Amino acid sequence: MLEIKHTLCPSCSVGCGLNVIINNGEIVGTFPYKRHPVNAGKNCLNGRNSIECYQNKFDKAIVSKSETDIEKAIEEVSKELGSADSSNVTIICSGNNDMEEIEAIKEFGESKNFNLAFYADNLKDFADVASYDEVAGASKVFVIGDLLYENPLIGRRIVHAKQNGAEIYALGKAEESVTFNIADETSNSTVEEFLDSNKGNIDEDSVIVFNYVDSQDDLDKIEALNCKCLPVFSKSNSKGTLGIIEPKSLDEMLELLDNTKVLLVFNDDIADELEYDFTKISKIISFAPCSNKTTEISDIVIPTKTWLEKEGSFVNAMGETQTFTAAVESDALSEIEIIEKLNG
Repeated sequence: MLEIKHTLCPSCSVGCGLNVIINNGEIVGTFPYKRHPVNAGKNCLNGRNSIECYQNKFDKAIVSKSETDIEKAIEEVSKELGSADSSNVTIICSGNNDMEEIEAIKEFGESKNFNLAFYADNLKDFADVASYDEVAGASKVFVIGDLLYENPLIGRRIVHAKQNGAEIYALGKAEESVTFNIADETSNSTVEEFLDSNKGNIDEDSVIVFNYVDSQDDLDKIEALNCKCLPVFSKSNSKGTLGIIEPKSLDEMLELLDNTKVLLVFNDDIADELEYDFTKISKIISFAPCSNKTTEISDIVIPTKTWLEKEGSFVNAMGETQTFTAAVESDALSEIEIIEKLNG
């Protein structure tokens, strides 16, 4: 029997609505949620492919590269944590975690005196951010990053701004960029140089939209300008997580890893994000729904529910809290249930 369930796309912080197609209890495809206010019937390739994690999810836990029972693997984690010096244990949480999971992870880490780390693309929280409608209605849009390619549903608002007569100024790392195709002016400079060269053009009717910076100083420079901005994160709940856990800069993350002997990674792929020699860490433990570069180097992997098998809430890039429900039932453990077992 075919069913259609509404949910949220987990692919970035835009917060698009997504429909999943279920055939006899199994998710087989997706299509856009036409009545969703964020994407109004559009989804990018990442959204359409977001069910791949569910289709390739872990069935068993892994200890020392061998499959095993989940309960036994959790016992192994408990032993590792019980024998470790808490000052040498670091928990990495993620914008892939929903709000309820972040609260549970934070409480767990603080109760054990573990180090708690969150990396948000080297970005930070901005209290007053532009809405998507304000991007579309701006007189000038300053774009840092190839938003039309990397975050197409935000890129759609930038296109709308262009159609409404806005001037588009674009900065990219590469000489060619999809966003450059609609820009009035383009640049391959540093973020600092881009902001300084356009300082006279930026006014209260302008919006800066960005998905990367070169340094923390760039964030301060953006915050000091007389206009609204919209940081766009690579993960669905980075904005929400920023309201609960203070993010670490790239340098702070690397320094913390240098002082870590036991690393717990909750639904993140930190090995893909950071250039770091993870062999220096004695024990890596991943809690993840499917394989990634971090699980491949982990000593213990505990399977968790995919986003399609749980309910919770995300906070999108413009600060709106969005709730979602489980599309399918599952016997897998949620991260909250795993934490309860570790506390037991």
